[in-house]
Amino acid sequence: MASGAARLVLARHGESEANLLGEFSNRGTTHPLTPLGRKQARALAARLDHDGGVDRILSSPVLRARQTADVVAEVLGAEIVIDDRLREFDVGRFEGSRAPEHWAEYDEVVAAWAAGDRDRRVGGGESLREIEDRLGSLLVEVAARPGTSLLVGHGGLYLCALPALLDGVSPGWAFAHPLAPTVTVEVHPDAGRLVCARWADLVPRLVE
Repeated sequence: MASGAARLVLARHGESEANLLGEFSNRGTTHPLTPLGRKQARALAARLDHDGGVDRILSSPVLRARQTADVVAEVLGAEIVIDDRLREFDVGRFEGSRAPEHWAEYDEVVAAWAAGDRDRRVGGGESLREIEDRLGSLLVEVAARPGTSLLVGHGGLYLCALPALLDGVSPGWAFAHPLAPTVTVEVHPDAGRLVCARWADLVPRLVE
């Protein structure tokens, strides 16, 4: 049973086939975890178990995230709630593409987001404002619940949206420290704010 202060652990999913293919699969229902991705998920579960487990698991509906959450849930005995707000950000007409020119536009738009232009869209998909709004609403809800919540989501979502949502993380710093598969970000609510206590193995406010 959940007790004590709220603690949020945001985990990126394990390696998937889409990662190896270089394919946009942000609505993905067809690219599962690779064998390495499943191994990474088991290692994530072991780390969380060592740290005292979790009270609940929320997961993106995208297959690679759901499979990561399934592995963790089996080890920790926690139930999973699927929440669409944890899905990877939408890239519109680029979904399913591997084209270099589409990845070049992706890089251009993400760089513009980091520079403050939050209205640009990759392939006509979501703007950064929309991404921040949906993830932010979820974090506020979860932060009101006592105990440890594990949120299994995506690297692009976290990298682009979290700097606007967490104290202690700037866009430039986040992009200099991208999140590898199953790496976690730990968040503690504090007087109505969401504070990044740990980003992978780093404490952001001590290294900025």
